[in-house]
Amino acid sequence: MVSRCLRLIYSILFTCLLPWVFFRLWVRSLRFPGYRRRWMERLGHVPLPPLEDVLWVHAVSVGEALSAIPLIHRIRQQYPQTPILITTTTPTGSERVQAAFKDMLGKQIFHCYLPYDLPWTLQPFFNRIKPKLLVLMETELWPNLLHACYARKLPVLIANGRLSPISAKRYGWLGSLMHYMLRPVSAVAAQSALDASRFLKLGVQSENIWETGNIKFDLQLPSYLHEAGAEFRQEIGPHRKVWIAASTHEGEETICLNVYQTLKKQIPNLLLFLVPRHPDRFNKVASLCLERGFNMVRRSQKQTVDNDVDIYLGDSMGEMPLFYAASDVAFVGGSFVPVGGHNLLEPAALGLPVLTGPQLFNFVAISEMLVQAKGATIVQDENELTHQLSLLLEDSALRHSQGTLAKNVVEENRGALDKLLKLIDDIWEKTPKMA
Repeated sequence: MVSRCLRLIYSILFTCLLPWVFFRLWVRSLRFPGYRRRWMERLGHVPLPPLEDVLWVHAVSVGEALSAIPLIHRIRQQYPQTPILITTTTPTGSERVQAAFKDMLGKQIFHCYLPYDLPWTLQPFFNRIKPKLLVLMETELWPNLLHACYARKLPVLIANGRLSPISAKRYGWLGSLMHYMLRPVSAVAAQSALDASRFLKLGVQSENIWETGNIKFDLQLPSYLHEAGAEFRQEIGPHRKVWIAASTHEGEETICLNVYQTLKKQIPNLLLFLVPRHPDRFNKVASLCLERGFNMVRRSQKQTVDNDVDIYLGDSMGEMPLFYAASDVAFVGGSFVPVGGHNLLEPAALGLPVLTGPQLFNFVAISEMLVQAKGATIVQDENELTHQLSLLLEDSALRHSQGTLAKNVVEENRGALDKLLKLIDDIWEKTPKMA
C-alpha cells in the first residue's frame, strides 16, 4: 500500500513536470535538432507494428548502446525468428542503434524511444508491444516501468549490471521499497563482485545475481580497422605524432588545448584529435579552438589536413574507432570532471597506451585492471597529463610496451558475453509468451 501511494505521488509530480521536461528538450534541440523530434514516442505512441513475443533490449544512451550492439547481433544469431526491440532515451543513443542496424530496422529489429516512466505513457506502449523478456543494459531502474513488468509477469534481466557508489546510495535511500520495486528482476549479470554486492544490498536475491564480467571486453573491432587507420594516418601525415583526446566534456577541452600548446614547443609536428562526447557541443568546441588561435579542421567538412594543422576536430558520429586506430596515444575524457569516465577498452583493444583523469567511478574495475597491468595511467591534473604524453610521444618503445599490456588486459578478460547469453537463454526458455 505504501509503495502504491509513493508511485502515485511520483507519477503526479512527474506529470506536472512534463511541460518543463519538454521545454528542456526544446532548448537542447536549438543546438542538437534530434531533441525536438519524435516526442510522441516519449508519450508511449510508438510508430511500430503490433509485435508479440519480443526480446526487448533497453540502452539509455551512447555508451549502453555500444555495449548492446554485439549482444544484439549474438541474440539475432541465437533467435533468428524472434523480433528484437531496442529502446533508447537519448537521440545520440538512437542514432547509434539506427546506424548499427540500418539494414535490419523494420524487419527483425525495431527501434523507438522508451516512453517516460508514467502509467499512462507505458500503457499504450505495452498495448502495441508484447515482450517476453526485458534486458536492461547496465542500470536503469524506473518504478513504474518495473511495476508494469511485474504486473504483466514480464521478467527483467539487468545485463552488464553496475552500480556506482552514488547510484547505490541513491537507490539505497528507498530501503524496503527498493525490494518491492525489484520484484520483476529475474537475474542480474553483474560486471564485478563489488557491483554484485551492491545489487544484493538493494534487495535482489543472491540466487538471482551472477558475476559475469563486463561485456565491453568482448568488443569486436572491424577487421579492416587497422588498415583504415593506417590509410587515414597517411592522409594526415605519416610522420606526425598524434594523440587523441576522446569523449571530452566541458572544461576538458581547455585542459587539452593547454597541454597541446605546451607539447607543441617540444614536438613541432604534433597533431591533436579532439573528439567531444556530445554532438551538441561540436560548434562550441570548434569556436574555442579558433579563439585560442589554433589552426583547426573539422572532420564533417572533409578538409585537407596540412602540416600546419594543429587540431583535427572529430565532429562526426561513429568514427571514434577510426580516430583511435590513427593515434599514438589516447586520453579518455569524462575523467577530469565528475562524469565518472568513459570506455577505456576501445583504445586498449587497439594497442594504445591509455591516459585518463582521476574521476573514474563508472569504470572502477576496468581502470584498476588496466592500471595494475601498466597499460593505463591515471593523471591527476594538466601538468601530469603533459608529462605522461611527453614521455609516451617521445619514446616509441614505451608506447608499444604500454599499448601491448593494455591490449592483453582486453584479450584476457573476454567471455562475459557468452555468460550473459546463457542467462538470457535460460530465462527465455522458461518464460511463456506474454498475454
